[in-house]
Amino acid sequence: MLLGCIADDFTGASDLANTLAKGGMRTTQFVGIPEGDGRLDCEAGVVALKSRSIAPAEAVRQSLDALEWLRGQGCTQILFKYCSTFDSTPQGNIGPVAEALLDALDAPVAVVCPAFPLAGRMIFAGHLFVGGRLLNESGMQNHPLTPMTDADLCRWLRHQTRGEVGLVPFDVVRRGSEPIRAALDAQAAAGNRLVVVDALGDEDLMAIGAAIAGHRLVTGGSGIALGLPENFRRQGLLAAAAPQQARATGPGVALSGSCSVATREQVAVHLHAHPGLRVEAEALISSRITVADALAFVSEHLDRSPLIYSTADPDKVAAAQSRYGREAVAQSFEAFFADLARSLPALGVARLAVGGGETAGAVVTALGISQLRVGGEIDPGVPALVANGRTPLHLALKSGNFGGRDFYDRALRALEAV
Repeated sequence: MLLGCIADDFTGASDLANTLAKGGMRTTQFVGIPEGDGRLDCEAGVVALKSRSIAPAEAVRQSLDALEWLRGQGCTQILFKYCSTFDSTPQGNIGPVAEALLDALDAPVAVVCPAFPLAGRMIFAGHLFVGGRLLNESGMQNHPLTPMTDADLCRWLRHQTRGEVGLVPFDVVRRGSEPIRAALDAQAAAGNRLVVVDALGDEDLMAIGAAIAGHRLVTGGSGIALGLPENFRRQGLLAAAAPQQARATGPGVALSGSCSVATREQVAVHLHAHPGLRVEAEALISSRITVADALAFVSEHLDRSPLIYSTADPDKVAAAQSRYGREAVAQSFEAFFADLARSLPALGVARLAVGGGETAGAVVTALGISQLRVGGEIDPGVPALVANGRTPLHLALKSGNFGGRDFYDRALRALEAV
């Protein structure tokens, strides 16, 4: 294993694995930290944690455990992957985890670059834009767990860290990898160990990737990985990837827990042609709707790609959180989707399209999946995945704002042959 990756949620891990596989690295996504070494036939390993919204100290502990395992596999570079919308609170978890990894690796500097231009995430003057709008005006200010109320990444990160945060502006980035490398060295010499780097296009990310070829730690969204495979290829370290084919001919089901703008539209589009069961917080907490009800609904509509969803408008989410508490609502939904997912294979379900990082984490953990092979791309940042096991289970794990309008239908069709 050459490149070791630590992702703070499951959909983000899939997004990163997709980028690396497209770049020609044999990539495996691990669900949590594996036990022992085993026989790992991959050049890039992505450890998927569920650490984005937990207490910062616990996120740091899990990330350091993942680092220890990855270093034991021989990784020469570590990538800490977080969301391209920088999902975090003023307390963390991005800053504390990044600083802990820097300390553990004794690294002088690490870039901070969540840019993903293909999905509309760009950084200019240290400010993160989503779909042409500042992050705090993009809808992310309404996120139920990590409301993003400031687009200035340096300022947001300073709340989370002990040291000053540096910046490599776009006028340096557009001059190429050597000026970027020199600017990062200067930031490190000034004592700025975390440095935000502007990026507006994939060519910028490729230049940044070349500039950080020797860095022990890299942090960012999946876009920062665009230029990393080439660094290993130049050293003659990458083998040709052997394509693997598997078919999943069983029924497909969509599960949606995200409340993002994109996911709300995707749910509405899917419901035009497919049956759906809405799960509201109040009904779930009061047991007016149960996992048994959802299973009965899936069984009745198994041949029509049914959708089970808790996706709702922000005002309804806020009202439920106000009444029952943010944590209680989140835990109820995660437990519901986990219990539901555990029961779906018994119905013959072979394909799952899941929307929302927290939901995806609950589903994959409940299914007891330990490794995922990366297949073809369904949408930018969303690959088809094949779970280990006697009977292949094909999955698509989508971050909230990713995917086209008809994502759920296309994903379930794409998962028939990976």
